Amino acid sequence: MKPLLPILLAAALFTSCQKSESTAKAAGEPTAPAIGVKLATATLRSVPVEIKAIGKVEAYASVTVKSILTGTLIKAHFAEGATVKKGDLLFEIFARPYEEAIRQWEANIARDKALQAQAEANLTSAQAAEAFHSLQAARYEKLAASGIGSREQADQTASEARARRTAVRAVSANIDSIKATILADQASLENAKLNLSYCFIRSPLSGRTGDLHLKPGNIIKANDSDLVTINQTQPTYVTFTIPEIRLATLRQRMNAGALPVSAAIPGDPKPAPQGLITFLDNSVDAATGSIRLKATFPNTDTRLWPGQFVNVNVLLESLQNAVVIPAAALQNSQTGNYVYVLTDKQTVELRPVTLGPRVDRDVAIESGLRAGEKVVIEGQLRLAPGSKVKAAS
Repeated sequence: MKPLLPILLAAALFTSCQKSESTAKAAGEPTAPAIGVKLATATLRSVPVEIKAIGKVEAYASVTVKSILTGTLIKAHFAEGATVKKGDLLFEIFARPYEEAIRQWEANIARDKALQAQAEANLTSAQAAEAFHSLQAARYEKLAASGIGSREQADQTASEARARRTAVRAVSANIDSIKATILADQASLENAKLNLSYCFIRSPLSGRTGDLHLKPGNIIKANDSDLVTINQTQPTYVTFTIPEIRLATLRQRMNAGALPVSAAIPGDPKPAPQGLITFLDNSVDAATGSIRLKATFPNTDTRLWPGQFVNVNVLLESLQNAVVIPAAALQNSQTGNYVYVLTDKQTVELRPVTLGPRVDRDVAIESGLRAGEKVVIEGQLRLAPGSKVKAAS
């Protein structure tokens, strides 16, 4: 029976307080004054569902220009930091050694062609001699067979005919060798011309140049010396990460069509550049629980600069006719979020709410509140459920 004692005492105290309050009202004593609060009305409007992140601008393509040849850098045809187009002449290497190599191979080809002409003339002569001695061998063989001529003479002319045929084959083989040499020389000539073209280094893409790593007058080594780096910024990439919990929604939205994204530049009053998500990484980073994405921006005005940090905003969808209140109305407790709602009796009641997406200084309410109801946005610390309130100016 002892545990019931505190409950009985509390009930008696509550009854006594109620009687005292009723007695005070009957006696005309003043009640507690209404508390001044600031109110706001819950409204219906369209609310965008967005993902916000910090992104970094990356060049669409970045190329470090090197020389394929070893030589002396004699001229740079652009200024550091200048914008260049694909095919523009960037550097010039001393070309005299490579021009001389071209002339050397041209001379070799001319010599080989002269040798070929001489060998072809020798072939004509050898073929004529081979035909004559073949006829002689046939004639003497016929005479020897009829007993008119000697066998020795017939054998000698037959041997001479075979020697002439061998000479014809030798000259023909020499001509084939000269032709092969000419083909090899022509390949070397084309390679020399290619090397000469490498003396004039052109831009592989359109973009903006960085600083010159080597100035004219320096000796550069083949495939070793970095000359300049060119970044393509039109279009450009913005990379960012999102929590893996948003991955399913993001993929569903991407499957439905192109997903727009904006990249606000800190300190830039102009509207945020607009782009589209074009890359979703193939795995989630286990260390951070996030996944990497890329968005492509036309960047026609070059406001986005490689290495720059931007505020990324991905629009997933828009909630139509969502109940929206100022975020200042929200209060937190151990059981969750709640707001103070004004009743018809000019008192407030505590109302638990379920939150939706935030929009600037407002927040959407998924459940717990109806459009048109008034909520307290200032003065909540002095309130309790049932408190009398009045709107403060």
